[in-house]
Amino acid sequence: MFYRFIIILFLASFLCPINKVFAGFSGMHGFVETRYAVKLSDDKTKHDSYSLAEQRLQVKGDYFFDFDNFLSDWGMVFNFKSDFVLDEYFGGKTGLQLREANFSFTPVDYLDVKAGRQVLTWGTGEYLFINDMFPKDYVSFFAGREDEYLKQPSDAVKLSFYNDIVNLDIVAIPFFEPNTHAEGDRLSFFDSFKQGIAGVDSDRALIYPSNDISNTEYALRASRNFGSNEAAFYFFRGFDKSPKSYKDEQARELYYERLDVYGFSLRGPFMSGIANVEAGYLNSREDPCGSNRLIQNSMVKVMAGYNKDLAKDLNTGFQIYYERILDYADYIDNLASWDYFWDEHRYLLTWRITKLLLNQNLKLTMFTFYSFTDKDAYFRPLLTYAFNDNWEFTIGANIPVGEDYITEFGQMEKDKNVFVGVRFNF
Repeated sequence: MFYRFIIILFLASFLCPINKVFAGFSGMHGFVETRYAVKLSDDKTKHDSYSLAEQRLQVKGDYFFDFDNFLSDWGMVFNFKSDFVLDEYFGGKTGLQLREANFSFTPVDYLDVKAGRQVLTWGTGEYLFINDMFPKDYVSFFAGREDEYLKQPSDAVKLSFYNDIVNLDIVAIPFFEPNTHAEGDRLSFFDSFKQGIAGVDSDRALIYPSNDISNTEYALRASRNFGSNEAAFYFFRGFDKSPKSYKDEQARELYYERLDVYGFSLRGPFMSGIANVEAGYLNSREDPCGSNRLIQNSMVKVMAGYNKDLAKDLNTGFQIYYERILDYADYIDNLASWDYFWDEHRYLLTWRITKLLLNQNLKLTMFTFYSFTDKDAYFRPLLTYAFNDNWEFTIGANIPVGEDYITEFGQMEKDKNVFVGVRFNF
């Protein structure tokens, strides 16, 4: 990852007259943060008493190409954001995490281009993703990091076309970037090979797609406004970002199967609030009939949400999410006697309430997930207080509960934690 950033800087140096290299910088901004998360129960991870202990420096900035050439005519900007992390959880390990390093420009008035490392996102859900097939970091989310780190960056090219009929976003991602899930070192999880909850004892292997040009992923979004309403259609061709299929059971290998996603969304004002509907059909290209027990079946996912201001500085939001495994009879008929199996239907409800106090310097949020089909839930209370423009304090908790250790939140019951953070913005 870092070597790609060096290449970008090397190429940029040839495009910029050396006496003007520093003139285009808009200034550096960022923050310094320390954050800790204390576990509320013991598990099998590297440290039983805590899941997070790190110091982080983030630096970001923009460079504007202000020269007498096509770069200036195109409004070219180099965007940069990087984190330097001291991770005490892994014995003081240090690392550079490059979150953004890209060029954005407008070669013609109807086209915007962004090329390089960038965070990609679309869709209408809050913490729920159907047509957003870009990588997520669920370890950061459940370990207690800032919400920003839920969405991982990708090395990609994004083209955005604008006209009066439809707006079109096209994304090409040549290098596969998976979701980051619990692997047992920081968070415990259900490991089907262990037939139970695993920590550092997990020995499964994840098989990633090769970086061949034929494995380039593509995503498309076509959108249009109808008055105050926005409608969008989506297409994705690539790989599932989570390893749900078995490559070799004897070798304990999981892999990321090929996947197509077709979907749509609609969002607009409704009953003094904002409503949204989103749906997607996930086509399992390697098992279209659902008869291979080792490969994830095709699915349909649907959700609807509603967000409303109840009073001054008081906002709430609800979502209902549904997913169905297709060709379920074939799936059940082909299971082995020792296989774990998933229900055909799954429902998930979410509720969020947010209150701002003390001139909006204090923010109180409670976000709740509840599935009456999986019989599990997840509670995420959060308090953030801004002392001034620079200093900020955060305290919150991750509280998953469930009756069964194979469900999404039930498997994380031992990962409960309370996290605190202090940040200085500059």
